[in-house]
Amino acid sequence: MKRGFTLIEILIVATMIGILVVILTPQYKYSVIRAREAVLKEDLFQMRDAINKFFYDKKKYPSSLEEMVTYRYLRKVPEDPFTRSASWELIHTEPIAGEEYDPETAQGILDVKTLNTGTALDGTKYADW
Repeated sequence: MKRGFTLIEILIVATMIGILVVILTPQYKYSVIRAREAVLKEDLFQMRDAINKFFYDKKKYPSSLEEMVTYRYLRKVPEDPFTRSASWELIHTEPIAGEEYDPETAQGILDVKTLNTGTALDGTKYADW
């Protein structure tokens, strides 16, 4: 008697593998997006934390992200996981009305945001994070 698989058995196994691939592909796609969103949230948190620490230590806001790297508040300027570049939207401070204008502190970085204009899986805009 010959041993081996019949054509029907092979077709059944191939069909089951195809069904599993069809089911798991979208889940994999969303898991990659969720991972990028988690990295983006963490990067924004770390940069904002570094800006606050810089301000409390130096009594002024940093003039650039590279300045925070120079003073070792950040190891390096992180890359945006969606745009894959180290470019960020920088929110600068403005002088308060009636306050003496100091150009050194007036253009410091108050906040950072992503340049990505897409929408997150939870329905919010990345640019609003």
